[in-house]
Amino acid sequence: MIKHILLGTFCLAQFSFAYAKEVPNPRTDISVTSSALQQVPKTVIIKTKKFKIRIDKQPNGKYLYQSWNANAKITAKPSMIISDGELVPDGSGGNYYIVFNNEGHSYQVWRNYLTDSPKKAPYTLTVNDANDNEIVRQDGYVVKN
Repeated sequence: MIKHILLGTFCLAQFSFAYAKEVPNPRTDISVTSSALQQVPKTVIIKTKKFKIRIDKQPNGKYLYQSWNANAKITAKPSMIISDGELVPDGSGGNYYIVFNNEGHSYQVWRNYLTDSPKKAPYTLTVNDANDNEIVRQDGYVVKN
């Protein structure tokens, strides 16, 4: 008799698991959607007042920075190439910057998803010297994404 009760309980539990339905968590779905909309592109070309900048994601996960004079063609030899750039997330809204180091200078290309002004440029280039003094700050717009 005890065997029949245990067998019935076991079968009932098995059927309950077989017909269980997983309910998706809406909070998880929302975060996946927002992060999918704000992914870092593999290649972006930005134009500032004085420069054209191309940033490429490398196979090793690092970023490559190439820059030209603003009037130069992108097919010409770059005036500066910096490798091993690092992506740094900035908050939870999707903003980030990519930092490159070259001869004591820090080059940062900021992506501005969230801003106080609708007129704010989508990218900003900042360059700091070895003493962390800002020597360049220029807004940039996407030429090719």
